[in-house]
Amino acid sequence: MIQRKQSLYLLFVVILNGLLISNFIPLWKNHEMEWVYAFNFLETTIAISVSIVFAFISIFLYKNRKLQFVLGRLNILINFFAIGFFVYSALNLPGEMEISEKGIGGLIPLVSIVFLALANKAIKKDEDLVKSVDRFR
Repeated sequence: MIQRKQSLYLLFVVILNGLLISNFIPLWKNHEMEWVYAFNFLETTIAISVSIVFAFISIFLYKNRKLQFVLGRLNILINFFAIGFFVYSALNLPGEMEISEKGIGGLIPLVSIVFLALANKAIKKDEDLVKSVDRFR
């Protein structure tokens, strides 16, 4: 059952968040005109790593849909934390008048939240289908 829609959504979350904590996708430029990445901050590195682990574990929990749904919800909260930290850090950059170049890395948790919501919707749909079949027995 790994070929379900929600497994693909969760795999996209793993890939996107994996790219975020690598040095491929920058967040913004600092006042020395150097790119800042998500792995430069311990809090976001931990949060995004936990998000990757939760999404990866959720892929293989297809037999326990309730736990898969709960892990998806927790993962959404973790990604909201990452967005909040990125926004807070970006708004407190020194010299914002001279530096206005932001990378796309701050939007990756938002895209992950969308994929996690789609995965949770598909998980809920599967759970409702199983409950409806149980009624006929």
